[in-house]
Amino acid sequence: MKVVLAGGGTAGHVEPALATADALRRAEPDAQITMLGTERGLETRLVPERGYDLELIPPVPLPRRLTVELVRIPARMRGSVRQAATVLRERQAEVLVGFGGYVALPAYLAARRVGIPIVVHEANARPGLANRIGARFTSHVAVASPGVQLAHGEHVGIPLRRSIALLDRSAQRAEARAFFGLEPDKRTLLVFGGSQGARRLNDTIMAAVDAVLDAGAQILHAVGAGNIDSVTARPGYVPVPYIDRMDLAYAAADLVLCRAGAITCAELAAVGLPAVYVPLPHGNGEQRLNAEPTVSAGGGVLIRDSDLTPDEFIGSVVPLLRDADRLRTMGAAAADLGRRDADDHLVRMMRHAVEQASGSDVNSGDGTDSGGQ
Repeated sequence: MKVVLAGGGTAGHVEPALATADALRRAEPDAQITMLGTERGLETRLVPERGYDLELIPPVPLPRRLTVELVRIPARMRGSVRQAATVLRERQAEVLVGFGGYVALPAYLAARRVGIPIVVHEANARPGLANRIGARFTSHVAVASPGVQLAHGEHVGIPLRRSIALLDRSAQRAEARAFFGLEPDKRTLLVFGGSQGARRLNDTIMAAVDAVLDAGAQILHAVGAGNIDSVTARPGYVPVPYIDRMDLAYAAADLVLCRAGAITCAELAAVGLPAVYVPLPHGNGEQRLNAEPTVSAGGGVLIRDSDLTPDEFIGSVVPLLRDADRLRTMGAAAADLGRRDADDHLVRMMRHAVEQASGSDVNSGDGTDSGGQ
């Protein structure tokens, strides 16, 4: 196949697109894969590192409120759609796969203009505007969790890095704990809040280190590169600026304290790792919604950001660290909800979209495609 994937901007858009590209490459080594992004996004670094072609178009941010920027959007959108359509034509794309964000909406409109089928993947529990529009153009729509309100949505999960999707936590636990300098037999709390760390999580853990150690557990703490000089390692407490090997971090852990980004929630469910989720209190509440399916299934605990104090942590999370039976039960509940095969599922969805388009071309005889409507 000749495929264009529109997944630029944040890691939440780029990583699922790259995982899908990897799955297609495994299935079809000769597939022609192009990533569509913008010069502002993480894709300018991540996509070339993974060996994929990257084409850039101007981003079209959509303001959430009525501002003067709304007047400029139509002209910006037209230019971005033209450039995206040029990429689709030059690459002779047979299907466009969009993952939301600033790149996806112009790409959907361009695919509609060019006449190729569209596949939409929505990672968040609350779909963004781009994917809400894209889903109107196709019946090939994948969503990360059940109950996502998106037309034609099919629950497939989020495409994950292969190192996570294939992770056997039990088999790699000893290697993982040795890698981070942790004790081999102590229950382990993993704490991370994104690449920059999270002040609320960091402050809470620093105030509660003694309580965790007194409970016989240990801590692996990703504090953020800008915060590493403000913390001091000690026996049982291992701070790191960031974690490159999340697969080993997950294998080392028995419980996680983290935010509730869509990829984080999907990865923890896929590997069956219980978590205490502290959603970011910003945006439109999507992080809370991301965590709710796992929490409702019994695979996690939800604490509001404003409620995460040292006293709350010591009173509710430390006892959980001591309860091996409950941690096992929570891990099993998370694993029942997790999906490890979303990448392969999206490849099948692409093929189906292309086959349907080819069939409609033959039957209609006009060489056009309706984009799945």
